[in-house]
Amino acid sequence: MTSPALTPRAFVVGWPVAQSRSPLIHGTWLATHHIAGSYERVAVPPEAIDAFLRGLPESDFVGGNVTVPHKEAAFRIATERDAVAEATGAVNTLWIDGGRLCGANTDGPGFLANLDDRAPGWDARPGEAVVLGAGGAAAAVAWGLASRGMRVRLVNRTLARAEALAARIGADTRAHGWDDVPRLLADARLLVNTTSLGMTGKDDMAIDLAPLPGDALVTDIVYVPLTTPLLEAADARGLATVDGLGMLLHQAVPGFERWFGVRPTVDAELRRLILADLGVTT
Repeated sequence: MTSPALTPRAFVVGWPVAQSRSPLIHGTWLATHHIAGSYERVAVPPEAIDAFLRGLPESDFVGGNVTVPHKEAAFRIATERDAVAEATGAVNTLWIDGGRLCGANTDGPGFLANLDDRAPGWDARPGEAVVLGAGGAAAAVAWGLASRGMRVRLVNRTLARAEALAARIGADTRAHGWDDVPRLLADARLLVNTTSLGMTGKDDMAIDLAPLPGDALVTDIVYVPLTTPLLEAADARGLATVDGLGMLLHQAVPGFERWFGVRPTVDAELRRLILADLGVTT
């Protein structure tokens, strides 16, 4: 029987999990680097996730990714967590170290890496960043922006939720209600949508971008559709835009490196493969 150490197994766990593109991303990297490992989907319902996570140190998995709705459970059960996980209260990447279940949140670094890749120099003049939403993705994005010196303005329909997140992120992070958007946009260098608005099957993003300065950057973490209504509106105004696909790709890099010992590259070919899987031709 082949030793698990020679054929490391990793996973993505969620409920549901069939829609995850992570197996295609990691499978591509495994093939590119000629690594005899595997990466698989594991569907675990909420009532069984604690037992699954607690059993990982005794399993033959070397680690894995965590997607909705299990990121908070992974944060709670991981015995060691990185700074981003501590700040956001969520874990999306797990690994085993000396019998301990360790966790990280790579969404924030993945978001930053996407902007660095698609809009180099976007943070050369730190200023105000307006972040729409106050959920787990917003937490990771806000942490990332604050780490680059941006003054984060969280906007959410439920103000109390934005206030709680702002308090957790600290730095110069403030909470606002939706009515404040026009005033906030007038001073924004960056606008980020972390909500599901504009996603296929969801309501459109109804925001007037007229107040945004002409040199502002607009990005959306939604990648289905690739060009969301928000990005279409920004393009129509001649504003620079970054789509959300790169965040998905870049957040996967640290986990692959931990599990399989090689740091992979996010390149045009990987992007093309994922877009083809999404049914998008470029």
